[in-house]
Amino acid sequence: MATHDDAGAIRTVIENWALWRDAGDWERFATVWHPDGWMTATWFQGPAHRFIEVSREGFERGVNILHALGGFTCDVAGPRAVAQTKMTISQRAPVGGVVVDVVCTGRFYDFLSKDDGRWTIVRRQPIYEKDRLDPVDPGASLTLDPAVLERYPEGYRHLAYLQASNGFTVKGDLPGLRGDAVARLYREGRAWLEGAQTPGTPA
Repeated sequence: MATHDDAGAIRTVIENWALWRDAGDWERFATVWHPDGWMTATWFQGPAHRFIEVSREGFERGVNILHALGGFTCDVAGPRAVAQTKMTISQRAPVGGVVVDVVCTGRFYDFLSKDDGRWTIVRRQPIYEKDRLDPVDPGASLTLDPAVLERYPEGYRHLAYLQASNGFTVKGDLPGLRGDAVARLYREGRAWLEGAQTPGTPA
């Protein structure tokens, strides 16, 4: 179980991730990551340092992706931890000429390491539970292609639809509320706490 001090420090890392990333505070954002950190998202899978670069490029182009956090829990085993944090991802962009907001609810599932007294994220894998899409103008008319929606898992199909419509390459087999992908992620989390050499096999 986590000590109060460990849980508070880990929660701070998670909150700093969201605040500094969404604010474009890239220098401080880099400090939440382990040197070997890995990020997986619908639109990006790769080393944390590259995620910082492409996030900065998108921010400067006006890409609008924001994060809000909710409930938090973590399991700690010595210098390792696995944290889960309820989150909402929201993105605004045009789809079919209509500006929309997509809201995706899920969890951040984080593998962390404590080195020299400081916790950092070794691997982040979001779990996508459900999403929805709404025109910013409630009077606007928008029709989505059901065949495109069906290409993606239920938990993030509207987010994927928006991102694909705006030129992103979206990965199609990420963990949701149920299924093999999230069961495998839970196994990898347990193995990390038990001393596995790597934090699973990131996408």
